[in-house]
Amino acid sequence: MGKSTGFMDYARTENSCIEPLERIKDFNEFHISLTEDVRTEQAARCMDCGVPFCQNGKMLGGMISGCPLNNLIPEWNDLLYHENKKQALERLLITNNFPEFTSRVCPALCEKACICGIYDSPVTVKENENYLIEYGFDNGLVKPQIPALRSGKRIAVIGSGPAGLAVADTLNKRGHFVTVYERSDRAGGLLMYGIPNMKLEKSVVERRIELMKAEGVKFELNSDIGHNISSAEITDRYDAVILACGASQPRDIKAEGRDAKGIYFAVDFLKSTTKSLIESDMKNNDFISAKDKNVIVIGGG
Repeated sequence: MGKSTGFMDYARTENSCIEPLERIKDFNEFHISLTEDVRTEQAARCMDCGVPFCQNGKMLGGMISGCPLNNLIPEWNDLLYHENKKQALERLLITNNFPEFTSRVCPALCEKACICGIYDSPVTVKENENYLIEYGFDNGLVKPQIPALRSGKRIAVIGSGPAGLAVADTLNKRGHFVTVYERSDRAGGLLMYGIPNMKLEKSVVERRIELMKAEGVKFELNSDIGHNISSAEITDRYDAVILACGASQPRDIKAEGRDAKGIYFAVDFLKSTTKSLIESDMKNNDFISAKDKNVIVIGGG
């Protein structure tokens, strides 16, 4: 896989970043992609290690090691190195519904398990993955895949976060009629309102939602099951119901001064910022502002 001496011939080279004093001027992503030639060299660093722990997600000592999705990492790195980008993308999509998400926000457990990292620095798996999926979108390789046959089964997915979207995408590809219910005004769950724009631009989330719609998945927004739609109505209407509601209740603390003003849960703060950014480019002042304030963050998630 890759170039047998690639890990010795080429040093690990990561995407560069916009300088901090520049990047704080907006909420945009701040990574600058490598050139195609350098990206090919980075794929060449994926050596024929024999036992690719990178793609084998396992629990070791109570911790995950390797890719939980079992992505075929050595295979698509090899194809990328040989400039077979279309085939590399196809191999990537076999195991990963949304590479554009994971290649931005995943903690890259694959790189922690990379054998190359024992000798030197691990392969830039995460960035290689991002390059492939964005190459696919930019060059029209990612198109709606409408199932040729439908099973006739109707399935409701409650929640449109990462889990809900993944199960909806998978079930739709298997020919079922899928409807996703989301209580918020936009689909995506934490992808939309929990992860800041500089980590995951919302246009990337919306691009995937539109693709899923084109493939036949339906989305019902502002639909809070048990409130404006009864659970009985859902169970009567569908053959199966998938609950992907997420952990929406924040974890509070009991401490002196907890009831003081100016204390917010993280997701509430992030949601208000993202919503204002999307709807008014932060001009409506409908967000929690920390400008000119001293801030303490409790929790390292």
